[in-house]
Amino acid sequence: MIEWIYFFDLCGTAVFALSGALAAGRHRMDPFGVIVLASVTAVGGGSIRDALLGTTPVFWIRDPNYIVVILITVLLTLILVRRPKKVPQHTLPIADALGLALFTVIGAEKALSLELGGMIAVVMGLITGVGGGMIRDLLCRQVPMILRTEIYATASILGGICYSVSIHLGVENMHAMLVSMTVALCIRLAAIKWHLSLPAFDLKKNLKN
Repeated sequence: MIEWIYFFDLCGTAVFALSGALAAGRHRMDPFGVIVLASVTAVGGGSIRDALLGTTPVFWIRDPNYIVVILITVLLTLILVRRPKKVPQHTLPIADALGLALFTVIGAEKALSLELGGMIAVVMGLITGVGGGMIRDLLCRQVPMILRTEIYATASILGGICYSVSIHLGVENMHAMLVSMTVALCIRLAAIKWHLSLPAFDLKKNLKN
């Protein structure tokens, strides 16, 4: 089981590194900028999670394989994706959705492994899932997706709840992880496809009335 969790974690790292590299390409960054953006996207959320949980040193310092995965992903992206404008429009959102689903469950699993409560597990899953993308968007001078009206954080929260409830009900860990990842991914992909969003809190409109 530990091997599978580690495998999912590395997959999430690669996917988020890809989304960071693609974002860097769209903003015409140099190779160093690509590495920086890919790195903070891939390990940012997990680093915040480990800092809050008091897990020191953070995961990527204990295990350099995460850095290796990021560098390989960046190298392949630089070689294979030479013209970022030709990349399909939904490639970045879909890669981000995959990373969100993977890291949400990884974060929740880590909290539960430390015998923390289900609510904390959901919060840690959310932080792990959205933290890296939030840093990426801020560095690209964009409003982070978690602060927009489109369904993003909601997908992570529901995925974390699904995992925590499944474990509480005694579902086998691997099955719980796969189901919860699927839930978070499907919700996020549905939001991308059909432009689903939460109602905006428009204070200006209310004041005008």
